Amino acid sequence: MLILTPGNTAACVMAQECVSLIPGIKQLLADKGYDTDAFRGFLKDQKIKPVIPGKSNRKKRIRHDKTAYKNRNVIERCFGRLKDFRRIATRYDKLAGNFFSALCWLLSLPTGFELFESGP
Repeated sequence: MLILTPGNTAACVMAQECVSLIPGIKQLLADKGYDTDAFRGFLKDQKIKPVIPGKSNRKKRIRHDKTAYKNRNVIERCFGRLKDFRRIATRYDKLAGNFFSALCWLLSLPTGFELFESGP
């Protein structure tokens, strides 16, 4: 599922809406940008286990599953590969529909374009 959000909006602002569109989530892996009390409360209400490291300026340390968090690198590699394409990395297209079309086209390429490759 792809959800296109405004480029000038913080990810944590749209997180609740995006998560609510995907049924059956048991745990959510995210970076420190999603470490807000409101989002953690939302996840708790939805019975979703947050695997989010706490920000460094938190007064109380929050524990997270470090083993599960290591799997987040697969997602980071995917975005890294997408950003190899200048049109995607710089959001060359001004209209959301055109940008989304370019992204869908890129994701539809044959398996020669390995987004989730395991590295060298």
